[in-house]
Amino acid sequence: MRQPKLIDYILLVILALIWASAFFNIKIATESFGPVTIAFLRVFFGSIPVLLLCFYKKIRVEAFSKDWYWFAIIGFVNLVLPFFLIAYGVKSVQSNLAAILMSTTPLSSTVLGHFYTKNEKFNALKTFGILIGFAGIIYLFSDDILINDNNFISALLILLGSTCYVVGGVLTLKISKKKNENVTGSILIWAVLILLPLVYFFEKPWNSVPSIESTISVVYLGMVSTGAAWLLRFKILKNNGLIFQSQVSYLIPIFGIILSYIFLDELITDKVLVSLFAVLVGLYFVKKAGLNKS
Repeated sequence: MRQPKLIDYILLVILALIWASAFFNIKIATESFGPVTIAFLRVFFGSIPVLLLCFYKKIRVEAFSKDWYWFAIIGFVNLVLPFFLIAYGVKSVQSNLAAILMSTTPLSSTVLGHFYTKNEKFNALKTFGILIGFAGIIYLFSDDILINDNNFISALLILLGSTCYVVGGVLTLKISKKKNENVTGSILIWAVLILLPLVYFFEKPWNSVPSIESTISVVYLGMVSTGAAWLLRFKILKNNGLIFQSQVSYLIPIFGIILSYIFLDELITDKVLVSLFAVLVGLYFVKKAGLNKS
């Protein structure tokens, strides 16, 4: 690993923009596609750049090896469930809310890390950060302009989707010695296999005529926000390490709100801004606790 240079910060910002852009594209995709179809197309198109890289680098993809069940479980928890839940939820709530709700992933991972790892226990600073961050989310749910009786469950499902990422991350520790490209390619393959029959039985998207905008959005979600973003994440992790890469969590909700306003003209209320600030402060204290420990 090396000291971050200007190019590393540029790549970090690009990664944040790519992941943040997923939220308004999901919103556009829901105009023509159901949540199962969106999840399927994301993993299908997302698998293409990852598997091409594995082929180019001669990395063996072990999706059907003796550890196949781990890849299948992680593919379901880390891709199938969150992609479905987020798409289902975003259909009924603004995409900028999804950006804030998903930014709680590092906070949730800190809570899970306390119970499932030996060296990630709570301390005063971490606890303070978690409380501040989740207080911001609770405050966001009090915004009756954007969250009401009709979409309250949808917002909760998005929050559940962010938790799935955390659980998937914990499960990935079981195969942490394998190459990142191999793991990502393998879980994408299993996610495709899991979602294919679900698409066939529940939504049958081939019977509808999607708009050009929705079609472009789902292809972008797969090729760029899923496939290319994971490859860029690998590059940043390899060059600069996990702590540097984790700073992307500060940028995603900010960019998510800005992009949803630019492309969808979504409403930004005072409570959205207060909640965003609280989540970012919470993330800051959680990460500061981790840095102090190291």
